[in-house]
Amino acid sequence: MHLKTTKCNNFCLVATPVDHEIFSRPQIREQFEALFRAFDPSTSFQFFKSFRRVRINFTDALAAAEARVKLHKSDFNGKEMRLYFAQSVHIGSPRLEPPKPEKQFLISPPASPPVGWAQSQDAKPIIDYDLLCAVSKLGPGEQYELHTGTTNTPSVIVHVCEDDSSDGEDETGEGGKPARPKIIQTRRPDYVPSVNQ
Repeated sequence: MHLKTTKCNNFCLVATPVDHEIFSRPQIREQFEALFRAFDPSTSFQFFKSFRRVRINFTDALAAAEARVKLHKSDFNGKEMRLYFAQSVHIGSPRLEPPKPEKQFLISPPASPPVGWAQSQDAKPIIDYDLLCAVSKLGPGEQYELHTGTTNTPSVIVHVCEDDSSDGEDETGEGGKPARPKIIQTRRPDYVPSVNQ
């Protein structure tokens, strides 16, 4: 659906802003209609209360033009009334059209991949065998320098954790599994009253 040109409708005028009493009092509405029926007796009116607008439909374009010239910025019921020619918008197609075929592959999930599409291959993981070899030769508490530091960059050093077992003896519990370390409770501090009584 696409928008085409906007043209003025020579047979219709729109009055704005209109006095609110036109919508509630029939006498003022009749006075308002009489102003325009003087130019064309078969004029019809459409009142839009929420927009404070009135559409005036003439049967003759010359009568509409004459009413516009004579009544534009005139005073009605204590307010200045402005008149404009109504605009009609021509829309190309009354139905909503489907998207162009070249954009349809963006809909998820796609019916089929677009022409020329190929799945990308995953890159192979990079394994630094020199680093693995150096770390495997280290014992507990030793370190290996990966990158020597300069004046602008720090040095990068891998430290191997120290062995937790004492004297090389493994503490084992039931079934040969290592025993879980005992959690020591933190002692509660002594009570000291904040206010002396």
